[in-house]
Amino acid sequence: MLFLYSCLIFVTYLLGISEAFYLPGVAPTNYKKGDTIPLLVNHLAPTLRHRTSNGKGNIDMKTYIYSYDYYYPKFHFCSPEGGPKKQSESLGSIIFGDRIFNSPFEINMLEETKCKTLCSSQYSSTDAVFVNRNIRAGYNYNWIIDGLPAAQHAYDHNTNDEFYGSGFSIGEIDDQGGAHLYNHFDIHIEYHQRSENNYRVVGVTVNPFSWDRSGITETDNKEKICSPELKKVSLKKEPQTNVMFTYSVYFEESTTPWATRWDKYLHVYDPKIQWFSLINFSLIVIILGIIIAHILMRTLKNDIVKYNEVNLDDDISDESGWKLVHADVFRPPQHKLLLSVLLGSGVQIFLMALTTIIFALFGLLSPSNRGALSTFMFILYIFLSIISSFVSSYLYRFFGGENWKLNTILTPTLVPGVLFTIFLLLNFFLIYAESSGAIPIGTMFAMTTIWFVISIPLSVVGSILASKKSMLAIPVRTNQIPRQIPQQPWYLRNFPLMIISGIFPFGSIAVEMYFIYSSLWFNKIFYMFGFLFFCFILMMLTSALISVLMVYYTLCSENYKWHWKSLFIGGGCSIYVFLHSLFLISGYKLEGVSSIVLYVGYSAVTSLLVFLCCGTVGFVSSLFFVRKIYAQIKID
Repeated sequence: MLFLYSCLIFVTYLLGISEAFYLPGVAPTNYKKGDTIPLLVNHLAPTLRHRTSNGKGNIDMKTYIYSYDYYYPKFHFCSPEGGPKKQSESLGSIIFGDRIFNSPFEINMLEETKCKTLCSSQYSSTDAVFVNRNIRAGYNYNWIIDGLPAAQHAYDHNTNDEFYGSGFSIGEIDDQGGAHLYNHFDIHIEYHQRSENNYRVVGVTVNPFSWDRSGITETDNKEKICSPELKKVSLKKEPQTNVMFTYSVYFEESTTPWATRWDKYLHVYDPKIQWFSLINFSLIVIILGIIIAHILMRTLKNDIVKYNEVNLDDDISDESGWKLVHADVFRPPQHKLLLSVLLGSGVQIFLMALTTIIFALFGLLSPSNRGALSTFMFILYIFLSIISSFVSSYLYRFFGGENWKLNTILTPTLVPGVLFTIFLLLNFFLIYAESSGAIPIGTMFAMTTIWFVISIPLSVVGSILASKKSMLAIPVRTNQIPRQIPQQPWYLRNFPLMIISGIFPFGSIAVEMYFIYSSLWFNKIFYMFGFLFFCFILMMLTSALISVLMVYYTLCSENYKWHWKSLFIGGGCSIYVFLHSLFLISGYKLEGVSSIVLYVGYSAVTSLLVFLCCGTVGFVSSLFFVRKIYAQIKID
């Protein structure tokens, strides 16, 4: 216990030195009249923008999936006096590309401001092309005021609900395909009065405008500078274009209490589709459960009665079925070291996902705590190394492995090492694209140090605990000479089985995958953890049931090599997860090598994690199923 406590202190310390790590609180901030309300700016993130059309044809909309710093030089956005200062961020925020800075906006509680000038910027022809490109790509501002994202009013035609859509575009596109940069912002701050001269911010919306101030100077009157009659800003391929940035601040009293201020931001898209998916695949799980119950209660019962009446000394050459491989079914699998390491990592990923979803389900990982979800997942994954190593070492002993030292080393290094290598390679593409999502070297060093200092010692502890645990009893003896496996039908080979079996567990999570990918790539807030929890449980149950069913048919065809097969069967849904991710982006034109490589790379990582998680569930279910049925037969 002391070791774990020391580890936790060490983790917090390293995270602190990496990028000013902090644990954001949930306490409200009270303001008095005239108090400063900081406006922080986050990265410019892409959002999905469908292709539009007009009488002249389609307007080409390109899609990028990496973000930029707000103060990226080519955007020429106004900086505060003394230059922008980086704000403290959590580890999860850093990993997912948040880069929060202060801003030149001056906002004071209940003090309205109209048409206040920020600065004037000059755009060269090269910068104009860059900004116009990103306007067409749908890049959004992401401002933060009192922990709330600056939003725009949105309307869902499916549910007829009004809500606040997080973020707002950096510009607009007219019917002719021309891009216009927003350079004036009407900031509306909703406040709730707690008591006399005691106020809390409960909502922030922004209405942006594009006003061309050519020929207008900062000394002109405000009516002229912020006239709605002005033409829209057009950044042209000229030597340079001057753009003046202004803003106004308005305050609106609201009856919304601080505790429920996030409700207007958290909107459920297509709830009918999600309920339909949930009910539909719940029925599939029930049907699969009935099939398995039928096998266990009837088919297997009849088989067991029949087999127990057979004398093994008699000629049973005409017999066939799962009993004939009883002397080989517990034979150690090929590459048992690799299999045990993968299964240990699969248990680690499963427990991390399940625990995180449960914590989020109960509201312990609020979206107001930026990066709390990913930070929690990273730390939890580290401390679950003890479980991963325990399972890996235990199964390795169960398979008859003897090189326990190598198992202890590979369990905390193989899968995490592969993942870290992939992330490192993808990080170079982010650096090449000059994206804010590129992980800083300090954070990389902190993550690596934490992993080796915490994870490996915990893995050693897990291996020691596994060595002291008694082994599972094997109900039948294993022959020294392996039985010859007859020719197998094509549909019982590994890849066809993955294709056939994977569609069932994938179906239970397919709808949620759309919202998860929208959150990961296009800066949407994901909070529907109730749906996700039940879909996750359905996916795990379906993976377990379909694996047991297919392993039973494999054994009936006298194939006793079920260990790897059960892993592939359970992980078959990962193929559909990867194909589904490609299908989601197929309607949008990914622009640039970096966008394509990043999307495909991260989608492949997601599919790998799903494979290990579901495949491990399939293996564990099959292991207990095989032990159960062979414990029921009489072997003389």
